[in-house]
Order: sequence, then C-alpha cells, then structure tokens
Amino acid sequence: MQAILHNIGKKFGTKWILRNQNFSFESGRHYAITGRNGSGKSTLLLMLAGYITPTSGKIEWNCNNLSIPVEKVHSYIAIASPYLELVEHFSLIETLEFQAKFKPYLHHLGINKLLELSGLKDAGNKPLKYFSSGMKQRVKLLLALASAADLVLLDEPCSNLDNQAIQWYQNLKQ
Repeated sequence: MQAILHNIGKKFGTKWILRNQNFSFESGRHYAITGRNGSGKSTLLLMLAGYITPTSGKIEWNCNNLSIPVEKVHSYIAIASPYLELVEHFSLIETLEFQAKFKPYLHHLGINKLLELSGLKDAGNKPLKYFSSGMKQRVKLLLALASAADLVLLDEPCSNLDNQAIQWYQNLKQ
C-alpha cells in the first residue's frame, strides 16, 4: 500500500498547521515524524488515516496499483493514538471481538491469544471505563499492531505507558 501526499495543507481557522507537504508512505517501511508540539504531526496522521481532509492538496491511496477511495481507507489502515476513543462500556474481550468484525487480525490471531498478548488477561471481562489510561493505551496499540492492516500508524505510542508497559510495547512490535 502507498499513501502519497500531493501538496497537502491543513488549516484550522485562519492558522495553517501544515502547508505544501509532499511525501510517499509505503507498507513495510518505518517512518518517524518528528517536530515540536503543535507542528501538525497528529493532524498529518489523521489525514493519512482518512479521518480528516486536507484543506489543500490531496492524498492518494493505492494498493496493488489500484486506487483506494477515501471512504474505504479505514479497511487498509490501523491507527493507535492516546486521543482516539474506545467504546468505554465494552469489556476488553468485547472490544477485541468488535474489532475483528471490521478488520481481521494477523495470522488469524484468536481472542485468547490476543488477551495473552495484551498482558491484561485478568481484566478481560472488565469494562474499559475502569481501565487506567496506560491500560487503554495498551489496548489501542494491541488493536493496531495485531490487525492485518496494510499500513499501521502509531501516534505517541508510549504516551501513558509506564516502564513495564513500554517494554511490553517494544516486544509486541517485534
């Protein structure tokens, strides 16, 4: 899969956050987007995921030389971010089952294996509204990294994670 930025820009009110950006992202590669707070990193990822539209320019998504319309991009991309919400009244197990209805997991990972991978197996039946911010971030990372998406976007992946959870994340990435 490719996501190609053609002269994109994003404006909130009268302030341009990004302007005239050109780049190509490809499946199987790793990219790091760096910059100061408020420089547009999260905004760029949300545009790549098709969640928000650029004010100027366009984003082209392709898979196997076929164009992907913006309304289908979510099928090809997984995103994890501390600001994206989970369904709070779902348990962890319900969340994993719900996600599977929209996007398959890698290697046909089952719910039990995902619970084991999460390190949160004992909290499997607990509603997410009772999870700490670090536990919720683990769930978001698991959903993104375990999905069979062509492109995985991680925004501030270590946000809200303690040292043990950061080690868990490092292991999960592999």
